[in-house]
Amino acid sequence: MDHTERRDKGMLFLTDDALVEQMNRVRRLIQRLNAMDRTDIEGITALAKVLLNCRGDFLLNPPFYCDYGYNIEVGDNCLINYNCTFIDVAKIKLGNFCLLGPNVSIYTAGHPIHPAPRNGNYTYGVGVELGDNVWVGGNTVICPGVKIGSNSVIGAGSVATKDIPAWTVAAGNPCRVIREITEDDRHFYFKDRPLENKIEEEINERIREACDPRRFPVKEEQS
Repeated sequence: MDHTERRDKGMLFLTDDALVEQMNRVRRLIQRLNAMDRTDIEGITALAKVLLNCRGDFLLNPPFYCDYGYNIEVGDNCLINYNCTFIDVAKIKLGNFCLLGPNVSIYTAGHPIHPAPRNGNYTYGVGVELGDNVWVGGNTVICPGVKIGSNSVIGAGSVATKDIPAWTVAAGNPCRVIREITEDDRHFYFKDRPLENKIEEEINERIREACDPRRFPVKEEQS
């Protein structure tokens, strides 16, 4: 078993010449991406689709950094904002309609705790997964193995070390659930600031026309 296979199985592996070659290809693409005219949205998107494993349309605002690219699966209609870093030793999966704020870092790579095996230059990877409609605030770090449930919000500056359930607001270091998201939240856009009636009607009309539960989910309240 070579080190690429060991990496993909979540086993300890060494970054050998084959893996360095894979990363160097990506580094050249990233260098091109991050040097592009920021108004060339079509060009940036086209190159980002070469770099990443995409399931639909999305927007990436450079600069952006990753190790392999093909280990990053991006759902439909996602936004990856400025200066995000994905250490994609293992799979990183973003659901549909995910919003990632500036400086979000997703880490799948780890090293042994004890310095003796750690200094042997061994690495392992454990995947990270975000469900649909997840909003991750700026300067958040998501650690190896974490799953963020669909329709959840992670507050800015959080460090997510454990799974976060669906339909919750979570924040802090370490990141913890603060409260559930309810249908009452549908009527507000920031704290106690309500949506204008015209905007709420527009959203409701778009829901009726779209018939897309991925984009416009309704939470089933527990009785």
